[in-house]
Amino acid sequence: MNRTDAGNPDAASLDHLLDSNHIRLGRQHRLRLQWLVARFGDPVVWDRHQATSGGRRLIIVIEPPTGPDVELLYRALHSKCVVVIPFGENPAFDFLKSKLKDFGTVGPCGADGPHELWWGGVSWSAISNGQEAGQAPLVVSCYPADAEEGTALKLRRALASHRLDFVIEAVDNVIPGEVLGFEKARFILDAWESQERAILWIEPDAVVADSPSLLAKLDCDFAVHKWNRCEISARTLYFGRSGAAEALLRTWHDLSSTYRGVWDGYVLDQAWSLVCSQRSLDTVWLPHSYHATPAGRGSRSRPVILHNVDATMSSLGPDLGFPTALRAARRASRTGAPESLIVIKSRQTGQGAVSVILRDIQSIGSRAVAASIEAIAAAFDKDPGGFDHLELALCAWQADVTAVTSAAKLANNRILEIAPPKDLPTDLFRRLAESADKPAGGRVFYFSETGVTGGSPRDYH
Repeated sequence: MNRTDAGNPDAASLDHLLDSNHIRLGRQHRLRLQWLVARFGDPVVWDRHQATSGGRRLIIVIEPPTGPDVELLYRALHSKCVVVIPFGENPAFDFLKSKLKDFGTVGPCGADGPHELWWGGVSWSAISNGQEAGQAPLVVSCYPADAEEGTALKLRRALASHRLDFVIEAVDNVIPGEVLGFEKARFILDAWESQERAILWIEPDAVVADSPSLLAKLDCDFAVHKWNRCEISARTLYFGRSGAAEALLRTWHDLSSTYRGVWDGYVLDQAWSLVCSQRSLDTVWLPHSYHATPAGRGSRSRPVILHNVDATMSSLGPDLGFPTALRAARRASRTGAPESLIVIKSRQTGQGAVSVILRDIQSIGSRAVAASIEAIAAAFDKDPGGFDHLELALCAWQADVTAVTSAAKLANNRILEIAPPKDLPTDLFRRLAESADKPAGGRVFYFSETGVTGGSPRDYH
């Protein structure tokens, strides 16, 4: 990314605010927050006892407000405000997020910043108006080689009228009249590799009604629209010029090549969660105007990209059984159990992987959960105990624990359950490795005041 906070006169005051509120950010989190500070001014930390934001336009929320406090905060906001949640991985913030529009998510930054930073607001006008724009992305699209003559003609004319550079080509296809997900991903990846510009994919039957200027302002790794706020749609996709964007593209291509019969939007969703857990991915959740449909022409927002589909789930993806377990997490723009919040690789080998379940997080404050996440990541980073990598999942309910445990057993991982708050030893994973005479993949261990133990969870609770 090109964002930088080097030499910024506000850096010291921002550091003081973050340190005094025990907010630990990784580099990519910091860059996005600095980008927001440069446009909206110094942030203020929300206090449930204050009725307004003190005239500030950038509000940081550390503890999740509930009930009347959410309404109090919402009413204190206006269309030019932006809300930042530095511990956005915590499901306790989902209610507040549901009242706002998702602008973006920055994934965990390894052990240095093992959190998901979320930012949003009341209206996209806060971001889209009055901001400088960089270079427009290259628009790409493809259609089946056996398609009718004149396919994508409307899209070509619309792009030309807005003076946007584009590459639209026919590609060889396996199924007559259809481009499968892996064929689309391959085409986009080829374009990304052959160009030195950000790439904007648009379906060939769509029309560009206005210049997609928002994408030239945000400088992100990936941008996409979520239909119904939970299902990723692969009809409008933006990939920036970063290593994280490339990792997402390649992961999507590899998964879609393996699972060719699965809807491309869902495969992209899984690639997104996988990459987010392993490297910091700066995602922008595009407004509805970038995924407008003919039925929505009467909406107040002017369409930017108009897709030739009905405004129904079946028109956007044949997989109507989008996993129920992931809907709440995706509506809140975060990963969720049974997915891993963060995956940290070690420089050691020999013991396989360890899955850590941080459970009962709904019963304590967000700072305590954040501190536990940081302690687990730091302990593994300092002494992985011989394990190949760590997979950390947040579990608010027993159903989450069951799902993560089942997935970890299938992978033959060592499993460690922890309920915060606990004072975690720095040699936690060394103790776990020594708790069995030989590798015990699939076995569940528990951390308590007495240390790491196996056996019945009754002793643990």
